[in-house]
Amino acid sequence: MIQKPIYLDYHSTTPVDPRVVEIMVYYMTTAFGNASSIDHTYGDEAEKAISKARFSMAQLVNASPKEIVFTSGATESINLAIQGSIPHNHQLKIAISPVEHKAVLDTCKALAQKGLVNIIYLHVDSKGNLDLEHLEKVCREGVSLLCIMAANNEIGNIYPIQTIGKIALKYNIPFLCDGSQSIGKIPLNFNDWGITYLAISGHKLYGPKGVGALVVRKGYHLEPIIFGGGHQKGIRPGTLNVSGIVGLGEACRLRQLEMNEDEAAIAIKRNKLQQLLEEQISGLVVNGDTSSRLAGNLHIAIPDIPNSAIIARIRHQLAISTGAACSSGVESPSHVLRAMKLKDNIIEGALRIGLGKFTTDAEIEQAAAILSNTVNQTRQVMVKNK
Repeated sequence: MIQKPIYLDYHSTTPVDPRVVEIMVYYMTTAFGNASSIDHTYGDEAEKAISKARFSMAQLVNASPKEIVFTSGATESINLAIQGSIPHNHQLKIAISPVEHKAVLDTCKALAQKGLVNIIYLHVDSKGNLDLEHLEKVCREGVSLLCIMAANNEIGNIYPIQTIGKIALKYNIPFLCDGSQSIGKIPLNFNDWGITYLAISGHKLYGPKGVGALVVRKGYHLEPIIFGGGHQKGIRPGTLNVSGIVGLGEACRLRQLEMNEDEAAIAIKRNKLQQLLEEQISGLVVNGDTSSRLAGNLHIAIPDIPNSAIIARIRHQLAISTGAACSSGVESPSHVLRAMKLKDNIIEGALRIGLGKFTTDAEIEQAAAILSNTVNQTRQVMVKNK
C-alpha cells in the first residue's frame, strides 16, 4: 500500500472532522429536505437544522444568528460585501492592506478597472505588519470601506482587529474583515470589535468545502450580486446547501469547545518543527511576525534554493506549498512577500507550512528529516553543477 504524503498545508484546506462528516451524511441521505419547503416535515427538519447551525456560528464569533448570510465560501462573501456596497456610494473608496487575500485584491482591482472604486493601499513593514498610524490617517481623510484580514493566509500574521475596529468606528467607516484563516483558531468578537462584515469559510476550520457565510451587522444593507428568489431576505438567493451549512455549524460548535486546547498543542508542534529545521538547515529564514502568528503557521525561506526545486523533490512525501492555493498555477511571486519588500532570493526560496489538529508528533519528526535532507542534497547537486 502506497503511503500518502504527510499533510502540512492546513492553510490551503483542512481535513473535514469525522464528526462533521457524520452529521452531514444524515442531512444528505435521511433529512434531505429543502429548508424553504414549508409544506411538509422534510422541510421543517431542514429549516430547524439551519437554525441550529446559525446559532453555533453566531456563538463562535459573538454575533446574532439573524446577522448570518450563508454563501458558497469566503470568496463569495467578500464579493458580496464589496460589490454589494457599491449602490450605496457614487464611487466606492476602499482602503485595503496589500497583503489581503486575492479575493479582496482581485475584486477591488476588477471594480477599479470599471471605474466603480478607488483603491487606497495601506502600508506594511518587512514582517507584514500594518502601519496603524497610516491606517488611521487614511480613515481620517475618509473612505467608504476598510478591508483587513484577521490573519494572513501565507505568513500567518494575526492582525489587531479590535484596535482596527475601534479606528473604523471612530470615523464611521464600514469594516470588512476576512476571517477565513482565523475563525476557529483565535478568538474573534464580531459584536464588540467594530466589525461590519465578517467573511467565514467552512473548509478552513475542519468543515466542508463550498460553504461559508457573511456576517452582516444589523443596520447595514447590501445589494445582492446574484438574483433568483427571496432566500435569506433577498441578499443571497438560491436553495440553501443544508448538509454543507449543517457541517459548517457543527465545525463551529466543535471549534468553540476545542479551539484553545487544540491551538496550544498545534503551537508546540510548530515550534518543534521550526527548531528542528533551524538546527538542520543552515541559512534558514523565518518570515512574518513570529511574535503574533497563527499557531499552525511556519513560513520559511531557503535563500539559495528556488522553492520549486524543493517542492519537486518532496511532493510525494510531504504536502507543503510555495504560497496561497488561490494562486496555484500562476507563475508570479507572492504578492504578500512583494508587499513586504523582501529580497528576491527570499521570495524565490519561500515555503509555506501549515499544521493542524490532526498533525502528529511523529509527522513533525518525519517532515523535518525529509525537508532538511532534501535541502542538503539539493545544495550538493547545485554545487556539483556549478
